Amino acid sequence: MNAATPIPAAIDWARVRADFPLLDRQVHGKPLVYFDSANTGQKPEPVIAATDDFYRRHNANVSRAVHALGNEATDAYEAARGKLARHLNVRSDELVFTSGTTFAINLVAYSWALPQLRPGDAIVLTRMEHHANIVPWQLVAQRTGATIKVAEITADGALDLDALDAALTQEVKLLGVAHVSNVLGTINPVREICRLARKRGVVTVVDGSQALPHMAVDIAAIGCDFYALTGHKMCGPTGTGALWARREHLAAMPPFLGGGEMIRQVRFEGTTFNDPPHRFEAGTPNIAGQVGLGVAVDYLGALGMANVAARETELLAHLTEEMRKIPGLRIIGTAPDKAAVVSFLVEGAHAHDLATLLDLEGVAVRSGHHCAHPLMQFYGVPATCRASLAFYNTHAEIEAFIAALLKVRRLLG
Repeated sequence: MNAATPIPAAIDWARVRADFPLLDRQVHGKPLVYFDSANTGQKPEPVIAATDDFYRRHNANVSRAVHALGNEATDAYEAARGKLARHLNVRSDELVFTSGTTFAINLVAYSWALPQLRPGDAIVLTRMEHHANIVPWQLVAQRTGATIKVAEITADGALDLDALDAALTQEVKLLGVAHVSNVLGTINPVREICRLARKRGVVTVVDGSQALPHMAVDIAAIGCDFYALTGHKMCGPTGTGALWARREHLAAMPPFLGGGEMIRQVRFEGTTFNDPPHRFEAGTPNIAGQVGLGVAVDYLGALGMANVAARETELLAHLTEEMRKIPGLRIIGTAPDKAAVVSFLVEGAHAHDLATLLDLEGVAVRSGHHCAHPLMQFYGVPATCRASLAFYNTHAEIEAFIAALLKVRRLLG
């Protein structure tokens, strides 16, 4: 993503920005500079309108009624699944709707890994994983007798591929890896990693939460076994997302949750379950949210993910250049292949104090451990600030952020 790709003049990024109503507001009497898109992305008008329209005109439950509204709701819900499947280059019947990546990874942990793992087996995770790709595996390991192994990173925040190769020993049954680090912005070579794992017979789970907002993702080309994603980071509503899994895994996996929709027939003597993906979608889903996610996919597709990536690369280069001019500022994560995420610290300032003072200047950044305690431990810090960009940000906002950062640094002495 660092390679400079010219943005077509046909895209008016100021006009694109105008699609996002929240970006027009003020905070503490100052124009909002929203640099927290890695936490959650803002929503364009078409997504907001789609969710509103669903509740106003089509609200009914899916797959439970033969009346017109029920059919409309079901059609819209399944159409959203189809849109997302095409966006990812997968089959729609391999795509399970979830509330997001956390649920998706837990689904793999309890429905695939729990029945499969035995004492002596091992799970490999990278140092840069989000807690959502650590804690479920710890819970399953405790119940199965499996162990956790860690693939380390280099000082600049790149995954040490030689260490990963060495970690994939005979007892390893599963590898969990982030496509893009939520703290470092590092883009991992997941296609190469999955090919390496496949040669060893290791099942791969890719956390795609931070990849989908920034780049085109072709799951078929990656060659993983499972791919988890979150909708709210890619312009979709909160409480949306999906798990893609190879068909043979889905067919063999027992249900994770029981209830409506995931059954064919229930008798007290036993239950016959539905086919995937519906087998894993118990209960009433976030119908309006997933419909909105389908519209978010349409929106990103109309922009073109190559154009999104190019725009963000340009913004990231500007932001990084300006931040490096600030005395006492340390950027954490300088791998050569990065998404538009910059974690940083300022000498003598706690990350929370820094973020609080920036907020008073109208600048929204995240501070804390970013659900990545093991990564903080690697760098020897309790927390960082994180500025994360999206295609709807501007060069003027970067200048405003730098001015605010310099002002805050003076205040902190």
